[in-house]
Order: sequence, then structure tokens, then C-alpha cells
Amino acid sequence: MSKKIRRVVFKLSGEALLGRATSGIDVDALFGIAQELKSARKAHHQIAVVVGGGNIWRGARGQGRELDRVISDQMGMLATLVNALALQDALEQLGVPTRVLSALEVAKLAEPYIRRRAIRHLEKGRVVIFAAGTGNPFFSTDTAAALRASEIEAQILLKATQVDGVYDSDPHKNPKAKRYKTLTLLTALRDRLGVMDSTALSLCLENKIPVRVFRLKKSGNVRRAIAGENVGTLITP
Repeated sequence: MSKKIRRVVFKLSGEALLGRATSGIDVDALFGIAQELKSARKAHHQIAVVVGGGNIWRGARGQGRELDRVISDQMGMLATLVNALALQDALEQLGVPTRVLSALEVAKLAEPYIRRRAIRHLEKGRVVIFAAGTGNPFFSTDTAAALRASEIEAQILLKATQVDGVYDSDPHKNPKAKRYKTLTLLTALRDRLGVMDSTALSLCLENKIPVRVFRLKKSGNVRRAIAGENVGTLITP
């Protein structure tokens, strides 16, 4: 599979940037991820990143009152932009040319998302970071990753998580949980395995985009996953 991979979308959660912090961005965690992306780029892969915003904003829940869902989701989109700008700066400090393309118009901070522009940046060897999700409320950044992967014709969607693949139950709660080496998108949808939301999985299924789920915090895993090595769980169309 490694020989076939040319263009990937890497889905990074906002929580991955927490590191040892309880909120915001841990600079060591940020530069660690940037270094792995730099290593993967040396193999001439075209890398796009979709970053979440959960380290900054996860919505107002359980506080008696709640914000309007649309407003809350818009705040989440802005949180992803903060993370995208931080990752861009870390990559460029490491000598990696990077562009942030935002689904929301923020002309002084990032380029607007235009499909052809994104592909051109990738072809020129730049890492492209997609910010602000899909630009619409009610859609997760997982769905944004599946959508962008479909639009730019990525060969695979990579999702970095806190565990080393997909399990048949929560491995934190069930020590006997079984890890899948491979499974299908249809099985993940049918069994509600919690890999990604159903909209994201359906998009990948419809557009025949495989998904690899792997542990982020194991050194070298990002590079290995982008290179097509057998890490984590591979979910096939």
C-alpha cells in the first residue's frame, strides 16, 4: 500500500495538542507532531491536515444554561483556526512550507478554502492545513476530514487517536476488548464502533477512501502511517 500512497489527509484532534496541559496548546506536543509531519514529508508525500479544536472549545455543557448550538459550533470553528495557525508556525520553524486554508473567511489570517488552490499547494510540496471544519454548524471535524479527503482525491484518511486502533469495545473500560487489524467501513457503521461519526464514515464509504486509525503518542507512528505501514487498524471501503 505504501507505494500507492501519494496524497493523504491527516485528522488531528485538538486534544492531541494538549500534551501535559489541561487546556490550550502544549508547545512540546505541538512541535512533536510538527516534527513527525516533517519526517513524513521528506518521503515526498502530499500531506493535508484537518485539526480539531477540542483543546480550546467543546461547547457549553452541564452548566445550567447552554449556548445556541450554531453559535457554539461557530466558536469551535474558530478554535480549529487557532490550532491551525499554531501548527503552521511550528512547521515553518522546522523549515516546512505550510498553508492554512479556512472554510470561514478570515482574510488577514488564512487563505480561503478553494479546492483547486489546495491541490496546487500540495503539488508544490506544501503541507496544507484545513481550518474551520466544513464552515457549517452541525458537522464534526471528522466529517470535515472525510469531505476534504474526498474533494482533493486523497488515497487515505489517517486518524490519530489515544489508542492503538479500533476495538470492539472501550479498551479503557474493558481489558478484554479486541483490537481489529482490519475491518470495513460498512462494519464500522453498522456496529457503531465510534471510530468517527456516521456522516464521516458514510462519506468515506461512498468515495472509497480507506481510513487508518492509530495511536498518536507512539513515536514515529505518524510517519509510518503516512508511509502506508501497517500500524493501528485499517478500515477499508
